Amino acid sequence: MKKKRSFPLVLVALVLFFQSLIGIPVHAADEFSVNANAGYAIDADSGKVFFNQDGDSPKGIASITKTITAYLVLEAIKQQKISWEQEVPISEYAEQLSTVPELSNVTLVRDQKYTVKDLFEAMIVQSANACAVALAELIAGNEHTFVNQMREQLTEWGIKDATIINASGLSNVYLGEHIYPGTEENDENLMSARDVAIVAQHLIKDFPEILETSKIKEKTFAPNSSQPTEMENWNVMLFDGPNYKEGVDGLKTGTTDLAGACFVGTIQKDGRRVITVILNALNQPNDENARYVETSNLMDYCLNNWSQQDVTVAGQTPTDKKELKVTDGKKKTVALAMEKPVKLWIRNDMDPKNLTIKTTLDHSLLDKNAIIAPVHKNEKIGTVSVALAQDTLGYVQENEGAKTDLVTKSAVEKASTFELIWQKITGIFA
Repeated sequence: MKKKRSFPLVLVALVLFFQSLIGIPVHAADEFSVNANAGYAIDADSGKVFFNQDGDSPKGIASITKTITAYLVLEAIKQQKISWEQEVPISEYAEQLSTVPELSNVTLVRDQKYTVKDLFEAMIVQSANACAVALAELIAGNEHTFVNQMREQLTEWGIKDATIINASGLSNVYLGEHIYPGTEENDENLMSARDVAIVAQHLIKDFPEILETSKIKEKTFAPNSSQPTEMENWNVMLFDGPNYKEGVDGLKTGTTDLAGACFVGTIQKDGRRVITVILNALNQPNDENARYVETSNLMDYCLNNWSQQDVTVAGQTPTDKKELKVTDGKKKTVALAMEKPVKLWIRNDMDPKNLTIKTTLDHSLLDKNAIIAPVHKNEKIGTVSVALAQDTLGYVQENEGAKTDLVTKSAVEKASTFELIWQKITGIFA
């Protein structure tokens, strides 16, 4: 009897042991959650969404705002409107803001010399709010015009429900007479976790050098000035200690009373990069590093539960469009194929064989849904989109997804005049 009763326990122990070896959490992958108001995670390259917990409703983002500011600074440098070594004039507003004791800052003095690089590093590493303002003023002349540029950039990326009113992410409470026209005293920047992920994806893709700054642990700001400041990155996942995580190299923290403790993080591991978003880690009152705990859990979930696999092969016939009519050809139809194999990110509880395949014909290349002979082999006539039937998470942006070209599988010669006449005759009596 004891042996019979102990067998299930041994079996459970073996299952748990083997799960630990392959890194799969004991709980079901679709039951994972984060202790935060919102959580979101994507593959940085493809935009595949790995996790979405209330990721579509706008919430406070605090200093995560500075990822947008950083993008516009890097864009201005790329366009040679400004340079890294260019000196930045410090306005009275930026100088005063830099001395507010309860805000994250480095002290700025109007008669001191600071370069774009100095202020940029302080904005990312120390989350220096006044530096964000000074850079905004340099690029646009004033912060309000810069905010308009921020909004235009978000619109270009398809972000429509964000509220952006300053370059730093501070509450208007601290900005006095400098608040954006038409906003209220307690207003703050708001974005959804999805939109934060979109910004981070563009920032890392377009300007990967941002990671060289975001992974700086410690540095002295303006060492030759009258008030040098020792900076220490707020991202404790970079440092030795309980929150350290190998592969993490960014990206930006954010904290206000409205937003709570927020963090958009990124990790490079096993040849892949994951972007994670945590908005308002709810255990922050009990653990000052709660945002990093939740980020680490979310990163592990993505890395352990999602893998990329081939789901189709080159030359495979799409199930929803196997052939196409041919006009004036020696054959009446031509078989269709996928030009290249398609890879999908697949969660370990999903069936990689249960696919949704959708072909889209390029009608500019066709005549009444038929292709006119002669037809060449591998002639492109459209696209094929492939997705997992069980996967409802999709991609962070609408224009992303797994696709390949739809091509002709063989050549079809143009029929001779006699053959065309014969086809018409036989067609009449068919």
